[in-house]
Amino acid sequence: MSAGSPVGFVGLGAMGTPMVEALLDGGFEVVVADVRREAAEALAGRGATAASSAAEVADAAAVVLVSLPTPEVVRRVAGEVAGGSAIGTFVDLSTTGPTVTEAVAASLADRGIRYLDAPVSGGVAGVTARKLTVMASGDEALFAEVRPLLAAFASTIVHVGSVPGHGQLAKLLNNLLSATALAITSEAVTFGVRAGLDAATLIEVFNASTGRNSATMDKFPRQVLTRAFDSGFRLALMTKDVELCLAEARNHGLAMPLGGLVQQLWTLRASQTDEGDDHTEFVRMAEEWAGVEIGAGEVARARG
Repeated sequence: MSAGSPVGFVGLGAMGTPMVEALLDGGFEVVVADVRREAAEALAGRGATAASSAAEVADAAAVVLVSLPTPEVVRRVAGEVAGGSAIGTFVDLSTTGPTVTEAVAASLADRGIRYLDAPVSGGVAGVTARKLTVMASGDEALFAEVRPLLAAFASTIVHVGSVPGHGQLAKLLNNLLSATALAITSEAVTFGVRAGLDAATLIEVFNASTGRNSATMDKFPRQVLTRAFDSGFRLALMTKDVELCLAEARNHGLAMPLGGLVQQLWTLRASQTDEGDDHTEFVRMAEEWAGVEIGAGEVARARG
């Protein structure tokens, strides 16, 4: 994949837009589309070519990357690009789950289109810093061909398997662990604050000890203690990923009792929040249960 070859990109949300910016900065010519025309036009101002639809992108680019919010949207867009006159490779950066990925890969293969399963981790901060992790699966030669595109926005690119869907499973398991870390850290910190400990001090202790995790290292210092709640990853999407992971476990006849409890907690929290709320808003449920509000440099403040 040379920097002079046209690249297609569909899905210009919180992750897709900075991915395209990284590709442009890397010298790639990019043709973009999104259901929000203004998102494509904004990137046209950066040097991208704005297309009116996903199908138009597939008429212009041999390789089409997508970053989309749900499995249903991925299915729809895959159907729209399948008849494109230029497309030969479809790279899915979304989190759809193995079942949908396998079905979409098979449907595109029937049209002679190669498929690389390539979900990412690292969030908006990761893509902005060009330090995402990509968990790719599919043909190894195809992976090697597409890798220069992925390297524009990722610092860790792992080929986890030759079967489309293996990358998705790795991503879902990662997000289950991430969701679990945030849930248990929320309970631990609110308990400590309720008992009179300082939240920031607790986080410092955890991060110097064996309790450290992604929530103590990043989400609590940056999003919770500051009361920012703006990591760039929606609570609805984390809930979706956890539900997909548990569904895959059931498909394999595997019991995940702890994972099932985590799923119930996230589903409960999702029922209490708005569609656009950040996933770190999960913490507010634990605060409500403990009757405290946590923040940096302060001991418990009783609620209500």
